[in-house]
Amino acid sequence: MNCAYSPSQALGLRAATALCAIVLLPLRANNPAPHAATPAHGDSAPSRPTPDHALQKLVDGNARFVAGHAEHPNQSVARRIEVASGQTPFAVVVTCSDSRVSPEIYFDQGLGDLFVVRDAGHTLNDHVIGSIEYAIEHLKASVVIVVGHEKCGAVAAAVAGGRADGRIGTIIEAIRPAVEQTKNQAGDKTDNAIRGNARRVAKALATTGPIIAQAVQSGEVKVFAARYDLASGRVELLP
Repeated sequence: MNCAYSPSQALGLRAATALCAIVLLPLRANNPAPHAATPAHGDSAPSRPTPDHALQKLVDGNARFVAGHAEHPNQSVARRIEVASGQTPFAVVVTCSDSRVSPEIYFDQGLGDLFVVRDAGHTLNDHVIGSIEYAIEHLKASVVIVVGHEKCGAVAAAVAGGRADGRIGTIIEAIRPAVEQTKNQAGDKTDNAIRGNARRVAKALATTGPIIAQAVQSGEVKVFAARYDLASGRVELLP
């Protein structure tokens, strides 16, 4: 996944691999929320990378993965020892629990690079949002990317309708609004809903206060939606 990088307008994949469009969320100046005391998890007080730089690292890593030239960075014994004393992930990846979609692999990153939050259909609840808030507020991650994926079973079930046993139904209900929003679009209904669900979750996160919304408004953090293709390995950033 290669992107032509333009922080003033949009960020896309490098022409050598693919092109995609991305619309950056509008940012306005604001004061960030006061920082609460960091929980005693051994985390230091890291400096925050710029969102554009953090996103470019994801873009470049995916390009390597798609091309079959993954470098597997930060996976050495030395790195393992280094991050034992604390973590400074530069990005938060919110994605599905599907066994075929591992962000550290398709973004070609290593130990301590990504703060990953996974549940089926990447739906939101207080624990998920709180985890993202922690990564932004205390670990200084500067990008949140919500990655839906091709042939997502949770989304397909929501599109098909009907009932599900146990608490699986709660996942489907959380995805139904994206199904409704995209049901009249031309093309494959499930893939439309997959894209719509990623966009909807990203939009909701960007306006969830106080911590995430404040960080987005101040320009410290940017939130993106994306779709992962199972066969090609490419992550497409969604407008």
